[in-house]
Formats: sequence, structure tokens, C-alpha cells
Amino acid sequence: MAGQGDGAGPVIVMVPPEIDMLNADAARDLLCASCVVGAAVVVADMTSTTFCDSSGFREILAGRRRLAEVGVELRLAVPPGNVRRVIKLLGLDRAMPVFPTVAAAIAGHLPTGR
Repeated sequence: MAGQGDGAGPVIVMVPPEIDMLNADAARDLLCASCVVGAAVVVADMTSTTFCDSSGFREILAGRRRLAEVGVELRLAVPPGNVRRVIKLLGLDRAMPVFPTVAAAIAGHLPTGR
């Protein structure tokens, strides 16, 4: 886990470049472990993620649910490309906020026409 975690700012979690059934649960655990530091927001940095299969998206949703249970918001930072297209096709952008960059996710301002 990389990033800030003093309770004042979001925690940034680097997500693997490829997420599949072999590492999806580890990605979820990484997201969930980030709430220990007391931040109200966790940003999943998927800016280097080029592939995520259904097990990966399922575990990201599971992580979002677990974070929400303790009052932590999960935001995804996903640039335009294949992974973002799949997120939109699956409707995950309606389940959690998706931003084009980590900076935008930290700021919390969704662009119009996301």
C-alpha cells in the first residue's frame, strides 16, 4: 500500500497491473487493509491496470462493501481505456465513483459525462 494515511487525506492503494482469479482476493485485502489507518477515503489507483477480469471486479466490489461498513468511501482512479470501458459496461461506475486520475479522485470532483 502506498500513500497517505494520517486520517486527514485519502489513502492511495496501488492496484496490480493485471487482476485475475490468481490475485483478486489479494487486491481486495489490500483495499480493506487501508481502512486501518483511519482515512475516510480510499483511492484505488488503477492507472497502471491494463486487465481486470470478473473475479477482480467482484473483489473490488467486495472491498467497497467492506470499506462502506466502516464508513470509508472507495474511489477508483481509472484512465480512459479497456478497463474503464468494462467498468462502464458492468455499471460499476454507478456503484462507486470512477475518476480519470488519482489527483481527480483525491479532489473528489467527477468530470461531466463520466
